[in-house]
Amino acid sequence: MAQVIAIRNETKNSWERRAPLTPDMIRHLVHDQELKVLVQPSSRRVYADNEFVRAGAEVKMDISEAGIVFGVKEVALDLLEQDTTYMFFSHVIKGQPHNIPLLSRIMELKCTLIDYETVRDENGRRLIFFGHFAGLAGMIDTLWALGQRFESRGIKTPFIRLNPAHTYSDLEEARETLQQIGKEIIENGLPAEIVPLTIGVAGYGNVARGAQEILAELPVHNIEPDALAELATSSGVSNHCIYRTTFRETDLVEPVDPGSVFELQDYYDHPEKYQSRFEPQLEHLTVIVNANYWDERYPRLVTLKRLQELFASPKKPRLEVIGDLGCDIGGNIECTLKCNDPGDPVYVWNPKTGDITSGVEGHGPAILAVDILPTELPRESSEEFSATLGPFAAAIARADYSVPFDELALPPEIKRAVIVHNGELTPEFVYLEKYLQRLTTPSVPMSMAGL
Repeated sequence: MAQVIAIRNETKNSWERRAPLTPDMIRHLVHDQELKVLVQPSSRRVYADNEFVRAGAEVKMDISEAGIVFGVKEVALDLLEQDTTYMFFSHVIKGQPHNIPLLSRIMELKCTLIDYETVRDENGRRLIFFGHFAGLAGMIDTLWALGQRFESRGIKTPFIRLNPAHTYSDLEEARETLQQIGKEIIENGLPAEIVPLTIGVAGYGNVARGAQEILAELPVHNIEPDALAELATSSGVSNHCIYRTTFRETDLVEPVDPGSVFELQDYYDHPEKYQSRFEPQLEHLTVIVNANYWDERYPRLVTLKRLQELFASPKKPRLEVIGDLGCDIGGNIECTLKCNDPGDPVYVWNPKTGDITSGVEGHGPAILAVDILPTELPRESSEEFSATLGPFAAAIARADYSVPFDELALPPEIKRAVIVHNGELTPEFVYLEKYLQRLTTPSVPMSMAGL
């Protein structure tokens, strides 16, 4: 059975167009690796069904014959099949409450779950990811939102030329538009009332690199984070460029103990010993782009309290748009209260009321929060993803999942990514049991919350 693999039809979101394996990779698996490949039909997927047929796959809804099912996003509980191995982004490793029922159901059905997010090399570096394309699409959408925001206030900028990433036929078409915008900024400058236009990117990983790649299409002048305050009062500010700064960990946090010095590994190991030092910088930024990994152990990048202080000031805040490319609800950007889809990607959070309003108009920052950003560049993101997943696919297909986990013969990078094996949490992920137990624990009545 493991010799038959399948690609499922993505059902979580009507905007999802990616494929974990491309027709070219399927052709290799069928003809060179002698695997049978089933593909569920999809009218949304960036690759037409007949492209998979020409590659040697069989297109059919019933994929129960497959022992291994590859997908991109989470599988609905009622679509999971008994004793099947699944590989997709499950979003359970942080104990995310909304996906713990998925983990529970996978275990109940005695399935095996392999998660792309946990495929890592011996040094802990992720190997299979869409992050680069989240950065590319997210930065395009953030700049689009900035143009719309200024336009809503009657301020004409070259950014109004830009459209959301998903509207372009490919990345190259978007780049051409960005280059036109850059040329206009160089030749005509930006309106005086928005100068200096400052964009800060928090992070330097795959997502951040994608965002920086888009910014590089524009006339940017790089400055250090500590120079932001001085820039705001400088008489030599140019309106023919964008001022860009990158925030690394040392720019974002500092030791709680004033006698200690920042050490990166110590911060990773003991985040409770550190506190945010970023908040004073927020008032000097037009745009902040969050491209950092975050979990509840770490200080937040942007808090509700800081935004409330900023927007309560008599002076109009400089901050216009927050591009939350991480899109964790209530996470690193605390005012990210929901994840949107590409058709309605932006909302304004009102610091006075806590309400959110779709669009770019209103009192408070405009939040770009989309959790499926790479699908806005579906062909390019699928091609790169398939190129990294494909070399592992045959080994994943041929493994015997009926044996005990210790005997499971998989490449080490893939074996480290097995969260559930035949219905049981693997040793590295037994910590998730505490989150599973909460499913059967009565919730606290709302009237008692916080007591």
